[in-house]
Amino acid sequence: MVQIRRRAFLRAAVTLGAATLAGCVSAPATDPTESEPTSIPASSATTRPAKPTATRASATRVASPVAEATAGQREPDPTAEPTQGVDPTTEPQPAYLAVVRGADAEAITRRAIVALGGMERFVQPGYRVIVKPNICNANHGPEYASTTNPTVVATLVAMCLEAGASSVRVMDSPFAGTAEAAYARSGIGDAVEAAGGEMDLMASMRFRDTDIPQGRDLTSWPIYQPVLDADLVINVPIAKHHSLARLTLAGKNLLGVIEKRPQMHRNLGQRIADLASVVRPGLTVVDAVRILLANGPTGGNLADVRQENTVIASTDMVAADAYATGLFGLAPRDISYVACEEDMGLGTTDLANVAVQEIEL
Repeated sequence: MVQIRRRAFLRAAVTLGAATLAGCVSAPATDPTESEPTSIPASSATTRPAKPTATRASATRVASPVAEATAGQREPDPTAEPTQGVDPTTEPQPAYLAVVRGADAEAITRRAIVALGGMERFVQPGYRVIVKPNICNANHGPEYASTTNPTVVATLVAMCLEAGASSVRVMDSPFAGTAEAAYARSGIGDAVEAAGGEMDLMASMRFRDTDIPQGRDLTSWPIYQPVLDADLVINVPIAKHHSLARLTLAGKNLLGVIEKRPQMHRNLGQRIADLASVVRPGLTVVDAVRILLANGPTGGNLADVRQENTVIASTDMVAADAYATGLFGLAPRDISYVACEEDMGLGTTDLANVAVQEIEL
């Protein structure tokens, strides 16, 4: 039986350190590849941190702080009534952020989307949908938590098609191994095809220089145009450690839709935020079924993996990432790109002002 926990929400008072602040200004003169990578404290891999104390205090609907979506991508109306999947007499109104825990990856993914108002809130008949998981390498299977859980991805594909999408394409640009090998090794390729979706091999000719009007460091960058042309983009990162960014979450996952990725690391936090100002997913689903606590982004040691059986979904990518940082014992603004995104008005880390549902299955 579903139990929805409503606890009073305490706002975390987080101080932005000098290292994080440096990530939200102009590019540094030194090459950060020469500096020591930042990692999660060793104790994080053995001691389970307390779950984030983020729950909703009431059923009041809270609108996303993100006012506008990128041209060509339709953002759902946060004030709209749910169309299917939610019985208003027995269920709370759509959440701004949903956290669902349970042993069945398909069930918790579906329940998280229902808590947001159902996939029909995001997908209208005929929509062309792109799902962007993390398929960064062809080295390891999904049990190593370096790539997004294939069941989570396939469930989202199926839900989009059930809602009437005309096409659902799944894609990423791996840095280790070919896309074909990574799609197969991750298990995502077979799962997506079984769900009725299509795996997209990202062609180099479809990356084009794109203006970034709000960019504080970047003014343009080569971005995969189908992502900007889609009716809906669903960002589906896996929550994991990263040696330079500290964590890979939704913001970092956007690097899979651009070229010249090594150059992004010269001012990683701000450059990810600049990219996020153009690539604006209408829905973010953070896969925390398994999380990688160390040796990211590729991992390779099962001792670094922890089973969380959790999915986090939101219309606000920044809020989703803010919640996910707590799984690692970190605060939202410990992650430079999360801090920079909030500073640019792309979302909020202030979960005290977010309508959240936490659900146990």
